[in-house]
Amino acid sequence: MGAHDAPEYAFTEENPVSRSLQAVLAVVDDHALDSETEGLDKFYQSIRDRVSVAKSEKSRQDLIRNLYDTFFQTAFPRMAARLGIVYTPVEVVDFILHSADYALKKHFGTSISAPGVRVLDPFTGTGTFMTRLLQSGLIAPEDLERKYKEEMYANEIVLLAYYIAALNIESTYHAITGKYEPFPGIVLTDTFQMDEVRDGIDDIILPENNERVKHERQQEIRVIFGNPPYSIGQTSGNENNKNNSYPRLDGRIRETYAAVSSSKLVRNLYASEIRALRWATDRIGNSGVVSFITNGRFINSSNGGGLRKSIEKEFRYAYIFNLRGFIKGRIGEDAKKEGQGIFDIVTGTAIVVLIKLEKDNNPCELFYHDIGDCLSREEKFNLISKFANIGGMNFTQIKPNDSGDWAEQRNEVFDTFVPLGSKEKWYDKTIFSIYSLGVVTGRDVWAYSFSRNDLEHNMQRMIEYYNQETVLYQKASKGLSKGNKPDVDDIVDSNPKHISWTRGLKSDAEKGKKHSFQHQSIAVGQYRPFTKLVMYFNGQFNEMVLQIPKLFPTASHKNIVISLTGIGARRPFSALAADCIPNLHLHDTGQCLPLYWYEKITNANPGEIKQANLLDDTPKAEQDGYIRHDAITDWSLNAFREQYKDTSITKEDIFWYVYGILHSPEYRTRFANDLKKMLPRIPYAPDFWVFSKAGRALGEWHLNYETVEPWPLNEVLHGTIEDYRVVKMRFAKNVHGKADKTVIRYNDYLSLTGIPLEAYEYVVNGRPAIEWIIDRYEVTTDKASGIVNDPNKWAEEHGEPRYIVDLIKRVVKVSVETVRIVNGLQSPFYTDESIAAKLNGFSFDGFILNKLGESGLNLEPEARLLLDSIFKKANETVLALYHENAEQTSKNELIIKSQAAALDFSRATINFVARNVITKHLGRNRMFGLSDPISFIQNIQTDSITCGLIKEVLENICPMWPFCD
Repeated sequence: MGAHDAPEYAFTEENPVSRSLQAVLAVVDDHALDSETEGLDKFYQSIRDRVSVAKSEKSRQDLIRNLYDTFFQTAFPRMAARLGIVYTPVEVVDFILHSADYALKKHFGTSISAPGVRVLDPFTGTGTFMTRLLQSGLIAPEDLERKYKEEMYANEIVLLAYYIAALNIESTYHAITGKYEPFPGIVLTDTFQMDEVRDGIDDIILPENNERVKHERQQEIRVIFGNPPYSIGQTSGNENNKNNSYPRLDGRIRETYAAVSSSKLVRNLYASEIRALRWATDRIGNSGVVSFITNGRFINSSNGGGLRKSIEKEFRYAYIFNLRGFIKGRIGEDAKKEGQGIFDIVTGTAIVVLIKLEKDNNPCELFYHDIGDCLSREEKFNLISKFANIGGMNFTQIKPNDSGDWAEQRNEVFDTFVPLGSKEKWYDKTIFSIYSLGVVTGRDVWAYSFSRNDLEHNMQRMIEYYNQETVLYQKASKGLSKGNKPDVDDIVDSNPKHISWTRGLKSDAEKGKKHSFQHQSIAVGQYRPFTKLVMYFNGQFNEMVLQIPKLFPTASHKNIVISLTGIGARRPFSALAADCIPNLHLHDTGQCLPLYWYEKITNANPGEIKQANLLDDTPKAEQDGYIRHDAITDWSLNAFREQYKDTSITKEDIFWYVYGILHSPEYRTRFANDLKKMLPRIPYAPDFWVFSKAGRALGEWHLNYETVEPWPLNEVLHGTIEDYRVVKMRFAKNVHGKADKTVIRYNDYLSLTGIPLEAYEYVVNGRPAIEWIIDRYEVTTDKASGIVNDPNKWAEEHGEPRYIVDLIKRVVKVSVETVRIVNGLQSPFYTDESIAAKLNGFSFDGFILNKLGESGLNLEPEARLLLDSIFKKANETVLALYHENAEQTSKNELIIKSQAAALDFSRATINFVARNVITKHLGRNRMFGLSDPISFIQNIQTDSITCGLIKEVLENICPMWPFCD
């Protein structure tokens, strides 16, 4: 009997899940729900009809995938978002399967087809990976039945996908063999839940399926492949779409990825795709292959360092194929370079093939390939098909650095610069004593507006609605114990036209807190570059205000902050001074460095507050119940005066020096990778005043952008009406149909011409300053809430009908002047590289403490004393070497050796302190001679290995180290 002559396979009678559910449906039938199920019958018939006309197996898989993807995104968008439902192009599926087989052959001397090689797709979706495996030729004909019945496993959590996958895999097997056989390896289950504590409900509802789950768990899996779900969690409190919790799996993440991460923000390590990698790594045990297409952000992200380090530790070989497509958060040329995504999402992807070898203690060999810039989706598919598998590619072998960087490695020199700030309270050798992320309202469309009147109206009605919903929840909870109270999400209304919920506001509702509108919370905020909005600045209705209330406690307290691109930002580094409350995305996840900070007076007598001494950080003056402090530290003031031998330097001079350095093109280019992953560190430039004066001049332009003399653009009227209202500005088109950036069509009645193109060279937060005005100053209507934000109302309420048109001219002027100043900056680095480490502010404490911070090690006071003495002696030595040999070019070699020895000494000290001093010696409260490293070692003779390491380093550098005997 031919493959197409076989009798119809009774799926509903053979599949265990289908049999169990048929019993439930039989009861449903008794209640005459035919009309409700008629639409679903039509959907299944549509799938059958469309699949039947597919011309090839590849097109059939594409059709099934697209049908299901479209259906799910339309019918169940919240579940699709929570589960990260995205299905995989066949080109990628084939590459992953053939790469897994290549890895087996190269590193294990076996293949997917071989007996005992069990494979698992833990997130099978519509079964594309398994069907393509059956069709791939990777399984020899004589092995096909055994593999199908005994060595192939697939999990799926969504019932509809499970049904389609089972039918897809079984019909594919039938097409190849001519036999209909139920696929015993498919399981309806939450893969992440398999190793958690189970409640036993599956034994009652789906007993046969549960037996399959138990059987799969008992198998030794050699290869895991697939496309894990992409999801971090809900983005809004209105979504009521929380991710599931997996205590055991998340515990494994905590003790591996998070434990070795230097990032303070480890939330992303619990994203679904990271959970999938952790689960698969554990599931293959000590030997096997993991081959996934996954979110590629971990490759370069600052909070992915712990994951990267763990991959190096747990796998013998790692192949990373970066497919790019990281569009989210990027704009302009940066977004264009990423090319199109493999999926119809804005998140970039990567294929990872990871190999564990049992009883192989050699270090991981890491191989990396970037697919390239500006490629379309089809171009990427063509390259993937051409490569066929990882064996057909030219990978670059990477040696990760101590920070766990792979492709975008940091520059070690950066560690030697002066830190801008530190969240470690005990470490005070920083320029700023305080810094903060910008404000996160969690409800920007409600809490910001161009119109004060609109803002007040929106917030008042939302607060009233919140109070009503809080009363409803309290009534529903009345008389119930804490454990029996209903979930707040089940009671309150999440209609976005009435309210924007956040986690904090829901917590207030659960506690029965009432809120009232506070007029004093109305303030001006710097929302985006050169875009000020009225905001509701209030900790009850701003999800995170962080340290900002200390920087701008009231509208009458003046301050200046340097907002700069934050850690992990997707956009190139930039900085911008602001004199009002900064939003988190004034820069991408922006950090803010203040000139001052304010302390609220509580028990102090205001009459006793005196004007501060210029040289210290005592209170400056009392104002409306607050005292003002300098945010620039005394330590940095002394350090800069000492460095430049200039006592005229003030803290404000240092503030603007920092601003000048942060605008240096050479600084930004040379340390681009560092600035993505760390808070900036500041070098000592050859000339302090060049950068301080440049920074101050830049600050004048950037802070006064609303009042500077406008650039003389031409105003071209279209007709006789003079109208300065905007709806949406745009660039004019040239004869080729492309944007003419010298002309802005302001509205239907007015164009602005003569914009100098060099003005577009001033880029802040990823786009030219002029384009921020075009982007932000338009009338918008929020789809969810229906709230209209009209920039014309800012002009009306301020009595300046020409505000927006003049703002464009002024920002053109600011842009041209900024470009002029920045292009005139000299190098912030000494040109003699042989002494760069010293002259650019090399300090052992900066280098070592940064490394200790990355390891998460907290030093006890005795350890800090110990290190301080070593730092002091080491710095004095480098300084002496420089002064002795700076004018003798013939001795440059000696200085080079000294620099290298200093770095070696630093690394050795890190190892020594981290592994021995804290855990063994200081824990017993022992103190040691602190005069120099030699006496340090002489006082600790209990660890011969570590002593030998330090001794070896010291012996190598003793010829040039003055304190060595």
